[in-house]
Amino acid sequence: MKPMILAGLVFGTLSTGAAFAQSAAPIKLADIVELSGGGATVGANWKNGIDLAIEEINAKGGILGHRLEVTHADSQSNPGVARAQAQKALDGEPYVLLGPGYSGSVKVTAPLAAEAGIAQIMGGEAAELTRGGNKFLFRTSFGQQSSMPKVAKYIHDEVKATSVAIVWVNNDFGKGGRDVITREFGRLGVKVAADISTEAGQADFAADVAKIKAAAPDAVFIYVNEEESARILKELKRQGVTAPLIGETTLIGQKVVELAGDAANGARGHVGLTTDAPVELVKAFREKFVKKYNYVPDHNGIKGYLAIYMIKATTEKMGKVDPKAFADNLHGLTIKAADQPGILMDVTFDQNGDIDRQGFLVEIVEGKQVVKQVLPKLN
Repeated sequence: MKPMILAGLVFGTLSTGAAFAQSAAPIKLADIVELSGGGATVGANWKNGIDLAIEEINAKGGILGHRLEVTHADSQSNPGVARAQAQKALDGEPYVLLGPGYSGSVKVTAPLAAEAGIAQIMGGEAAELTRGGNKFLFRTSFGQQSSMPKVAKYIHDEVKATSVAIVWVNNDFGKGGRDVITREFGRLGVKVAADISTEAGQADFAADVAKIKAAAPDAVFIYVNEEESARILKELKRQGVTAPLIGETTLIGQKVVELAGDAANGARGHVGLTTDAPVELVKAFREKFVKKYNYVPDHNGIKGYLAIYMIKATTEKMGKVDPKAFADNLHGLTIKAADQPGILMDVTFDQNGDIDRQGFLVEIVEGKQVVKQVLPKLN
């Protein structure tokens, strides 16, 4: 009888343990994202990348036995709405706050997450976002302070431009990029022949392109949002501007190529993320995304996907689900793609929440991004 009783006790213990593992509380995430308004393209890609990563992780048992759950709230591409949605989300005590994608919305939501002691993983690229000492804010892509010096150096060293026209969108994202690259042009001795401010959602760029033609620069640096990038590329072609057109991710993303058509051909720029990267894990991500959503994602889709794998890697490093310790553990963390394939490329996060990894110089050729040069990690 004793062996039978012992076996019964062991079986009962194992059953209880299994039941506990299965009943582990889910890890709840809250996402504030541009699902409507001018940033809807950004938000749709970001959201789909998040959902794809969560589906993959849950299919393999979750994180430390916990399933992931996410709620998506629409910021309507409006900072005021984003702030209200963030406050509601934080009231629910999420493990991590995700988004927004627009820098202006990040700027007003970040203090709320910091006050709550909750890490925020966002898509904004304005340089100022990670310069204010907020230890809870993390990027999924390069900030302008990292990308703009590379772009300016390329225009000076490779394009050999001595004068440039700058076209930028009049919001936090555009102002930040314009200020950083203008400073870099000054350092390199490149003259700013025209400094042209545009508005978010602007439809007509005829007058702006006329100013560019009048300035006759050696190159044009374009730093506006995706849909506006497509519109100005069409107008530049219509008015016969032949100067090299150079920008950052928002000029040469997949959505821009789709909207601009032939007018996108020849546009060049630096991108931190592209589904055309010559990296096997990135190619695999693209295939999975296209299979699920029936379209090719832009960099925002990759950023959303990476945000979830940042959460996975950090939590597994801690060995526990601890929202208050999360930010401290992500600072200074290097995540190897060999250990976490979902991170796609080796990445390091510094003490400001800024990111360091490979980057790419690309050109649009016959409607596709062609990587011309792979840029290594800075450190």
